[in-house]
Amino acid sequence: MVNSGGTKWWVPEVLRDDQLAVCSRSALVELAAVLPATGRFVVARLDGTRMTDAGHAFYEFSDALLFPGYFGWNWDALSDCLRDLNWLPADGYLIVVENAPRLLSSSAEDQHTLFRILSRAVHHWANPLGQPDGKGVPFKVLLLCDRDEEAALLRQEIARAVRNMR
Repeated sequence: MVNSGGTKWWVPEVLRDDQLAVCSRSALVELAAVLPATGRFVVARLDGTRMTDAGHAFYEFSDALLFPGYFGWNWDALSDCLRDLNWLPADGYLIVVENAPRLLSSSAEDQHTLFRILSRAVHHWANPLGQPDGKGVPFKVLLLCDRDEEAALLRQEIARAVRNMR
């Protein structure tokens, strides 16, 4: 879905540029705090309940972000596509995963792999080198949970996954 205004969305109170954001549905701020105030941006909404294994995750990302036909249906291909998106030009990107605690619930290893891929994509787009106009492009990932306790546990899982990345 493509948006271009001050629509409200569920997001954390503070969203740093260098991390995946996890929040419960009780946190609400302006979408403008996450993406540029002007320009064209892409919002991809995904549902963790539909991505319980890698194959379904690949399908949902491919469908939501209109991946090209050459998408390879594996982790490396997902990483490549999330760091390219030349077929979907925008001034910013927002990926929202609802029901995030159910995301890849059948495999902790796959879940950690996805968190590392998403984290790399956030860092890639934030880096001004190689970006148009020499500026980083906002690329945000919001992982939504129903309860604060779920959000806290998911933050811990992301920290473990990203720590193993370095």
